[in-house]
Amino acid sequence: MASTPKKSTAKKTATKQGSKNTKTKEPKKMGRPLKEFDAKTFCDLVALGHTQEEIAWYFRDDTGKPANIDTLTRWCKRTFGMTFQEFYRQNGGMELKRKIRQFQLQLCETSASMAIWLGKNYLGQTDHIETKVEFESDGFIEALKGQASETFKNAGDVVET
Repeated sequence: MASTPKKSTAKKTATKQGSKNTKTKEPKKMGRPLKEFDAKTFCDLVALGHTQEEIAWYFRDDTGKPANIDTLTRWCKRTFGMTFQEFYRQNGGMELKRKIRQFQLQLCETSASMAIWLGKNYLGQTDHIETKVEFESDGFIEALKGQASETFKNAGDVVET
């Protein structure tokens, strides 16, 4: 019995692989296109101290629906290499704080209470009140402590029946 040789599949595989390599087909992109925001406007809003919700509202769509917070965070990660919170911590509010300080200096001329309120709420300023209580002892407290100490010591000597 003569056996028939099996056909080699190696050639077909190589041909198929070779044809894949010769065709430079881009893989199909699936899903929605990435949402883009204006980076300069975003930076300006962050510099003025706007919250993430306010910035999302600013970048609302045609129907008036705010941008998704997660989408904004992902865009920030793609654009600046950090999350919104990280970007805000590094860049946020600096311009606002500078303007408040400048405004505070101008406002001090007419309204000190407003300047104090702004400083406490936006700049973390606080009032430090130092109190020192001094009194002369007439010995009454020390005598009371001694009497209480002896009372508790004698209470241990009470015999239980």
